[in-house]
Amino acid sequence: MTPLRAERERLVSRRLPLGEGEAGRAACARVLLRAGVVEKTGEALSTAVLARRVGWTVDLVCAMAAELLAEHWNTADVDTLASGADPGGRKLPSNAWMALRRLGWTATPARGVRVNDRIVRMAQEQAGRALRSANWRAGLTSAVLRTWPRDPDKRTPQEWDQVRAAIPGGEYLPSSVIRSRTRQVVSFERRNGRRAADVFELEPAPRVARMLLLAACDGQQATIERGEDDRQRALLRLQLPTRPDPRTYADWAWVACPITLPPTIPPNAILHLPTLRMTDAKVRADLAYTHPVPQARRIGHTVALGVDWGLGTLLSAGAARLHDDGRITTLGAGAQFRAAGVLAKQHRLRGICERLHAKTDHYTRLADQSLDAKATVLTEEIRRVSERRSNLNDALAWSAARWSVDQAIAAGATVIYLEDLRSMEAGGTGRTHNTRMSQTVRGQITDRMRHLAAETGIAVVTVPARNTSKHCPCCLTPLRHRKAPDRPTTAGWKWAICPNTECGWQGDRDQGAWRRIAARGLTHQNKTVTDRANGP
Repeated sequence: MTPLRAERERLVSRRLPLGEGEAGRAACARVLLRAGVVEKTGEALSTAVLARRVGWTVDLVCAMAAELLAEHWNTADVDTLASGADPGGRKLPSNAWMALRRLGWTATPARGVRVNDRIVRMAQEQAGRALRSANWRAGLTSAVLRTWPRDPDKRTPQEWDQVRAAIPGGEYLPSSVIRSRTRQVVSFERRNGRRAADVFELEPAPRVARMLLLAACDGQQATIERGEDDRQRALLRLQLPTRPDPRTYADWAWVACPITLPPTIPPNAILHLPTLRMTDAKVRADLAYTHPVPQARRIGHTVALGVDWGLGTLLSAGAARLHDDGRITTLGAGAQFRAAGVLAKQHRLRGICERLHAKTDHYTRLADQSLDAKATVLTEEIRRVSERRSNLNDALAWSAARWSVDQAIAAGATVIYLEDLRSMEAGGTGRTHNTRMSQTVRGQITDRMRHLAAETGIAVVTVPARNTSKHCPCCLTPLRHRKAPDRPTTAGWKWAICPNTECGWQGDRDQGAWRRIAARGLTHQNKTVTDRANGP
């Protein structure tokens, strides 16, 4: 077999060849579809025309998916889908659209509209994924209702043990998730005078996102191929309607859309059919691809990077080494990622958004038609401010994640131990401070850190945050916190002093915390639990 033929067969099969010590990494890059060409007529489609035709397809899919969701948004159907078996006892396929068809849950377009089977597949896939995701929320809500506490505002330790035991995997679930679900039930009971029976009473059927899941299709609806001469270009072909309500198959036409791939996609990556999304009258494609990367290890780490969260100093990190005799020593003094200015700007934008919402609500309560124009202007301004906040969060998350991974690479670390603050709910430190802590994009930073670390085979592991800043990193004696090193008698929180005269350690509170985090991770790495969604 010639090398060219082998490469073509690999692309057709979409299988990724892996060597020893390698793992397949799935990632996604967002690209913009700028133009298209109708293959049959050669007509060039501008960005606006292409967006309009994709929008017609999205409308057809969303209408069918919404109808399918509303019909099966109940306990019995969600349990049937989650059981993994059809009424005859056969195992349901992993693809959501195939599972729905096995169960006989069909979607049909509006009367007089003609679509091919692949359009129906996308609607079934979208509805099936939403129904499958509802099963976890249904189980969580059911467990909370079965173990309802005497005081919903404050569970006792025994009640916490009961609710966690009733939830599958509850021992690893952040307490904030259980608290938020409890508050949701309390709010329903306050409005309706009774407690909800299940999650389907608490929540309506989810809104269908305006997107096309081309991954549910095959070559009869969409194809994507990488350029043979220019590996940074690809061609996406898909069938689109020529009118909003296609009456016959003749109202559908093949459109070829050239794509310029971003440099983050490696030349040896295998491309998969993207998901198309409509945003601001533009078509954006979430282009999935897979490529080989070094496999991250669960255990056997000797050099680790410990990362501690802060507020003004968003991240404090440093490397530690585990020696053969069990000793753990630090490699250098560590570093800090400061983001006080960005977080202050984020807090200011949040205040602006709150004031705009309050003014819009006031106009709505007045019910004066002469104020409708002002309310429309305020609504648009709210959208713009919210978009600025989102972009700022996204940029901050990528920057912090890139900094952390670069620190690990420079230190030669094979694992990043990250303080687990998913359950943190700020309180007791003032309204402004609480809000700023709650607004920190810790979840986004963690997700992006996992994404970037996977490229070099570095594992990202979260460790319990309890007492990481309380005890001395050298002798584990409870620390005394002071305002500054030159003010040892002034109460504060930034500077830590070990009262043990034999130890005498003192330093920045966050610097001591990352040392404790790294030591805790290296010492107990044999207890690391692998998350199927995120890896180690």
